[in-house]
Amino acid sequence: MKYSAFFLFLCLTWTNCKTPTTASNATQQTVRFAFYNVENLFDIYDDPKTKDEEFTPTGKKKWTEERYQKKLDQLSTVVADLKFPEILGVCEVENKKVLSDWVAHRKLADQNYHIVHFDSPDKRGIDNGLLYQKDHFSVLEKEAIAINFPKEIVEDYTTRDILYVKGNYRGEVLHVFINHWPSRRGGLEASQPKRVYVASQLREKTDAILANNPKANILIMGDLNDETDNDSVAKTLGAAAPDVSTNQYLYNFTQPLDAAGEGSYRYKANWNMLDQIIVSPNMTSGKLRAVKAHIFNPDYLNYLDKKYGKKPNKTYGGPNYYGGYSDHYPVYLEVRVD
Repeated sequence: MKYSAFFLFLCLTWTNCKTPTTASNATQQTVRFAFYNVENLFDIYDDPKTKDEEFTPTGKKKWTEERYQKKLDQLSTVVADLKFPEILGVCEVENKKVLSDWVAHRKLADQNYHIVHFDSPDKRGIDNGLLYQKDHFSVLEKEAIAINFPKEIVEDYTTRDILYVKGNYRGEVLHVFINHWPSRRGGLEASQPKRVYVASQLREKTDAILANNPKANILIMGDLNDETDNDSVAKTLGAAAPDVSTNQYLYNFTQPLDAAGEGSYRYKANWNMLDQIIVSPNMTSGKLRAVKAHIFNPDYLNYLDKKYGKKPNKTYGGPNYYGGYSDHYPVYLEVRVD
C-alpha cells in the first residue's frame, strides 16, 4: 500500500509539472487548399456545342479511353500526394462528367469529394471546377460569373466564367473564387487588357463582399495567366505580398514564390507564377489563417528538357502525346484552423 501511494504521488506530480495544453492548441490543425490547372481533361466524346474534336479517338490528338483513364489515374495520384486538399480548385476540365469520373477514382473514392461546376462559354469547352470534401465544407451559394467584354477591349471573344462558391467551412463562412483568365496568346501587352477587365469583374465581387462584412473570409485561386506583379493582379485586383504590416486590400501568398524566381509554369527558359492563391485580410488573423503557399513539384511531375532544363511533365505538346500529368504544377496553401 505504501509503495502504491508513493507511485500515485509521483504520477500526480509528473502530471502537474507538464506544460498545460490550452483549448485552442488542442483543437488547432493545419489543412491544405489547392489549385491545379490539369491541362485539358477531356472525355473522349465529341460535344457538338464546342470545339473539342481533337480530343476524341479519331481526332488530331488521338485521345483514347486508355489515355483518358491514365490521366485520371495520374491526377488522382497528385491529389493523394497533396494529402487530399479539403478544397481543390481546378481549371481546364471539359465538363461535370470528367470531374465525376475523377472523384470516383479508386484513389479518391473514400475522400467524399463533391463537385461544383458550370459549363462556361469557352469555345473549346474548358471550364473551372471546385472539388471539396463534404465532411468539412457545405455549399450555401454558387454562381458562374460571366465575363462580357466591352467592344473597346475585344469583340467576339469568350472566356471562362469565374466560379464563385459561398460555403460553410468548419463553422466559418468562406467565399471561394476559381479563375482561369485569358491567355497571353497574341503577346503579353496585346492580351493584357482582357485580363485587367476580368480582374475588375472579380474586384467588384470582392468589394461587395467586404463592404457587407470587412472580416469576410475570401479565397481566390486560379491560373491568372499573369505574374503577381502585373497590373491585373497587383493594381486592378489589389493583391500584394503577404506582409500584414502593410495593410493591403488582399494578400497574395504566391507572391514570395514569384519574387524568388519560382514558378508553376515554364515558357522556354522562363518560370512564370501563373497559378496563384490570394486571400482577404481576415484570413491572416481570423479562425482560418493562411500560413504559407507552396508549389507542388515532386520529381515525377517533371521532365528534363534538353534545352531549357526541368519543366512540368505535360500530357501533350501540340499533337504529340507525351503522357505526362500537366503543363502546370499544382499550388497549395497551408491554412491553420482554430
